[in-house]
Amino acid sequence: MNLESILKPEAVRAVGRAASKKRVLQDIAARAAAVYGVDAETAFSALQERESLGPTGVGDGIAIPHARIDGIDSVVGVFFKLEKPVDYDSVDRQPVDLIFALFAPENSGIEHLKALACVSRLLRDRATRSKLRANDDDSTLYAILTEYADSRAA
Repeated sequence: MNLESILKPEAVRAVGRAASKKRVLQDIAARAAAVYGVDAETAFSALQERESLGPTGVGDGIAIPHARIDGIDSVVGVFFKLEKPVDYDSVDRQPVDLIFALFAPENSGIEHLKALACVSRLLRDRATRSKLRANDDDSTLYAILTEYADSRAA
């Protein structure tokens, strides 16, 4: 899977501070609304509902919140790099600073799973995480994210 097909450059943000996990999810939903035209309240509610099933903080300061929502035709993503990590109820109990959210159509099947697997591989790569954490420029973060995916596809 090519990350450029699910992640627009304007959906990548270095964020100064986030007060809480809830606030981060609200900001992600707002960014998804601005970039992809989804309804922000619907996106936020869907993320909250998914979190109620179990936290999407996967360890090493990474979270991959994801939800299925009406109103989109394909899987789309939003990436936030937080300046100050936020408590996220992660499996390793560590705060989170790298968040890659995915939104999939309500009836999506394998594409949603492929996107989750791609993002998971990307953020499990220690060198990629280090590069992401060392940069605060949105366009540089986007380049790092898409460079990794392109290098793995070759």
